[in-house]
Amino acid sequence: MGTLYLVTGATGHLGNTLMQKLVSSGEKVRALVLPGDKLLEHLPSGPELCFGDVFDINTLYPFFEADDDELIVIHCAAIVSITTGQQQKIYNINVQGTKNIVDLCVKYKVKKLVHVSSVHALPLLPKGETMTEIEEFSPLRVHGFYAKTKAEASSYVMKAAVNGLNVSIVHPSGIIGPFDNGCSPMTELFLDLDAEKLPACVTGGYDFVDVRDVADGILSCCENGRSGECYILSGCYIPVPEIIKTMSKALGAKMPVTLPIWLAKAAAPFAELYSSLSKKTALFTSYSLFTLSSNSLFSNKKAEKELGFKPRPFSETVIDTVAWLRSRKRLKTSNI
Repeated sequence: MGTLYLVTGATGHLGNTLMQKLVSSGEKVRALVLPGDKLLEHLPSGPELCFGDVFDINTLYPFFEADDDELIVIHCAAIVSITTGQQQKIYNINVQGTKNIVDLCVKYKVKKLVHVSSVHALPLLPKGETMTEIEEFSPLRVHGFYAKTKAEASSYVMKAAVNGLNVSIVHPSGIIGPFDNGCSPMTELFLDLDAEKLPACVTGGYDFVDVRDVADGILSCCENGRSGECYILSGCYIPVPEIIKTMSKALGAKMPVTLPIWLAKAAAPFAELYSSLSKKTALFTSYSLFTLSSNSLFSNKKAEKELGFKPRPFSETVIDTVAWLRSRKRLKTSNI
């Protein structure tokens, strides 16, 4: 009997990074991919593909069917949103999609499920206090629609653990790094800086972690994570001006001016509307600015102790991301 890894959200930033690590380790992998996913071409060769949608449970049965293999499920599929639109779609994927995956994990008696949540599912503590893992989740205790969906989904997962499912939850902070074939807000930030399309940055800050370190933490959690336990996979808190300065230096780009966050908050609704009309990713929205001005101190000590989690320096992540973007000809300076 062998082991078969089932990965949802396989073409996303984190999912693709996980796929690369699993394939390079010689593991047997099956990827869940949306029909017509334009990022499919970027997946490494080797894994079995299964087309389906986590929101439509009827499309998921083939994903779980296996003969003699033990199943380890890594549930990455989610919509990460810092805007105010598409609430029904976000709920369908983040909450109902997670419920479908959990229910099928129970039905098919999987060996292990690792659910990828977010630090946004954790209730905020006052500034200066360090946030650690919790045991009970509630949408009423967090701010913002995205956070509420992650809290509700995490609550359902924890109830399944109580009922006997071998499942652990990981809570990454802000993910950044290479291998983003789409365009997450942090990758968009690199591209805007390179193209000199970022007129200003703001005060505030957040905790960011390398996507490769998150992937390593998840894979360790598959083996070492205790059932019913949560693990924060955070990096370190970095002020926004320092983030922009580090990126600008690696890109060889100009450093934009810094605006007070109160001014950015006043302009955020208009900026978000413009981004929606222009079909462009909004970097500074009401929710992202709330996050950048809130407490962002997270402890990864539990993950360090139980999973061997060790995030790399932010500067290393930035340098590697710029090199990767340049190798993919996505920067103006790609030919330098």
